[in-house]
Amino acid sequence: MGEGFWWRSLLFTFVLLAPSAAQATPELAVEIAGERIILSAEELLGRPDTQDLSLKQDVAYRKAMQYRALPMADLLSAHSVSPDEEIEFIASDGFASLIPAALLLGDGEESAVAWLAIEPPDAPWPALPGKQISAGPFYLVWTDAEKSGIRSEQWPYAVVQVRNVAPAATRWPEIAVADDLPAEDPARAGQEVFVTQCMACHTLNGAGSATKGPDLNQPANPTRYFTEEGLRRLLRDPAALRSWPGMQMPAFSQEMLSEAELDAVIAYLRHMADH
Repeated sequence: MGEGFWWRSLLFTFVLLAPSAAQATPELAVEIAGERIILSAEELLGRPDTQDLSLKQDVAYRKAMQYRALPMADLLSAHSVSPDEEIEFIASDGFASLIPAALLLGDGEESAVAWLAIEPPDAPWPALPGKQISAGPFYLVWTDAEKSGIRSEQWPYAVVQVRNVAPAATRWPEIAVADDLPAEDPARAGQEVFVTQCMACHTLNGAGSATKGPDLNQPANPTRYFTEEGLRRLLRDPAALRSWPGMQMPAFSQEMLSEAELDAVIAYLRHMADH
């Protein structure tokens, strides 16, 4: 083979290994009140309000972690977000977490503080337990989470988009319980828990932004094909009932979902089976 072949081979190898546009700095899309802006990781890391943050027990990594992070209140307050709105965090894997803006804006020293952790392009975070990806490029984390009762599904990672939206039941009337349901009926409380803990992965009656899990009322409601004991076991420890390599549904411990809340979610699903 001639010398020209080796030079062409060397050039081809260089092109394959050279950085491409796909390897550019990650970007976060922020949509507030119809205005869309794109913020790069480098831009966010360079902000003066970004700081070092240490967590004793990170939810996604299940251990102590350190981040460079930006207070979410700073990011949102610049766009005049109302506490009555909800903020939707959309992840690259189809996860979509709905979080009340009031929680993200905070309410003094007695509330949890929300932070947008930013993965440095030149110092990537480790892979998540049991996964081949990190929690980057953007990850919503909390300090003093217990002060505001922050739930497991309110720690979205792999975030690529943040936007303000109307409350879930207003946005999607299909998920609302019947108007004539008594105020004390547990299905009403179950609807609130469902929006926070279940709609991050699932839709219901075709409503919702998540694409990670199946719809929980179409074509059939799980209360129709699971016994109540089986449904409870599935929510507490999914892998104990069925498991496969691509399974992603986590277990919900008592800390994440109390027995009363589990009762309420099942009451909500049972109610929605007829709607």
